[in-house]
Amino acid sequence: MSDAELRYPVGKYQPVEKLTEENRKQLLAQIAEVPKKLRAAVAGLSREQLNTPYRDGGWTVQQVVHHLPDSHMNSYVRFKLALSEDNPTIKPYNETRWAELSDSKTTPIETSLALMDALHERWMNLLHGMKPEDFARKLTHPEHGTVSLDYMVGLYAWHGRHHVAHITSLRQRRGWK
Repeated sequence: MSDAELRYPVGKYQPVEKLTEENRKQLLAQIAEVPKKLRAAVAGLSREQLNTPYRDGGWTVQQVVHHLPDSHMNSYVRFKLALSEDNPTIKPYNETRWAELSDSKTTPIETSLALMDALHERWMNLLHGMKPEDFARKLTHPEHGTVSLDYMVGLYAWHGRHHVAHITSLRQRRGWK
């Protein structure tokens, strides 16, 4: 596999600024299933396997598991900001540095798996309570500009699939059952 295929196992994110109701429903279902798919992806992995990078120079499986709730917590907060303020400017974070912090390297993955379960329950309650016009609300990312919540739905549906595929493709390449 090429480095690009290892880095982007489901392809790079292709933004959609305005979703149809059917597109949105499909993407929300993808976001909702991330915790379950993540649990399945790491089921039965040994400590050594969890400490294996998904590609040369990439994060370990454990770091990927801890990254997902870090990122999705930030997204959840960003949704709440965009729903309660007019075009808020959100604070970015350095995900690479976060992945290098001690909690991402030493915390048992079950902690982050449980966090994903709880976080996604709250997030999905928020998302399902939104009106169609709420998805047009905007937020501004200092590095990426102004985007709608529809854009964010697409991004985080992709994000979950992207990182779960890092783990499942590694399992497949290594023959881990």
